Amino acid sequence: MSRIKTTFANLKEQGRKALIPFITAGDPKPDATLEYMHALVEAGADIIELGVPFSDPMADGPVIQKACERALLHGTRLIDVLGMVADFRKTNDTTPVVLMGYLNPVEALGYENFVNEAAKAGLDGVLVVDLPPEEATEFSALLAAQQLDSIFLLSPTTTLERAKKICAATTGYLYYVSIKGVTGSATLDVDAVAEKLNLFAGITDLPLAVGFGIRDGATAAALGAISDGVIVGSALVGKVAELADQPEKIAPAMSQVLNEMRQALDKLPG
Repeated sequence: MSRIKTTFANLKEQGRKALIPFITAGDPKPDATLEYMHALVEAGADIIELGVPFSDPMADGPVIQKACERALLHGTRLIDVLGMVADFRKTNDTTPVVLMGYLNPVEALGYENFVNEAAKAGLDGVLVVDLPPEEATEFSALLAAQQLDSIFLLSPTTTLERAKKICAATTGYLYYVSIKGVTGSATLDVDAVAEKLNLFAGITDLPLAVGFGIRDGATAAALGAISDGVIVGSALVGKVAELADQPEKIAPAMSQVLNEMRQALDKLPG
């Protein structure tokens, strides 16, 4: 059983929700990422999503776009990010790590080379934002051969027919985008999210994790109550920019944000 599947199974048995933080690898500098990953686990993370810096992150809002710029300023490449995962695995062999990013860096490295290096590093899953399942057959097959999960997005505009195709191509968990727009957007309609999740839950047994618009414990609890887990990115990445002049405070600030969410999620009825 994969680390991701094991994690969700254990959480379900405990009556708890998954807390999945996202940070941009290499932001604000490459040697900080490992510290942040461990700090997030200590603060209650169940799975970590690592963003691969990219020059044109079209699905991301200003906060994560600027994080990509900071990481790229230091020359952070996809192969470097895999090295960070390998370093993380030296002391943590249980927390799943998922790479989230765009297709261009993967294609530049080559599908087969990327998958081999990812498996060697101890990665657990991959979400390529701009690779639809119809075009991911070859890539997903390579991932599956190395027991790596292929994770895809569902959104408020996804039709039921389209969702069936996405669910069929997905392993690990489904990432539901809670709002129309880019990461960091503020408008969040919990009732609308619940309606869509109920629809999708009827066609898949995969865990449904919700991302976009989660800012604090209250929003995490509201979405955790109707899903299998929540994904938080901009609220964490924003701390890097906010504390750029006090880098020693970044990890504690991220931990504080995540810990509030962990406590809020753990108060939900099992």
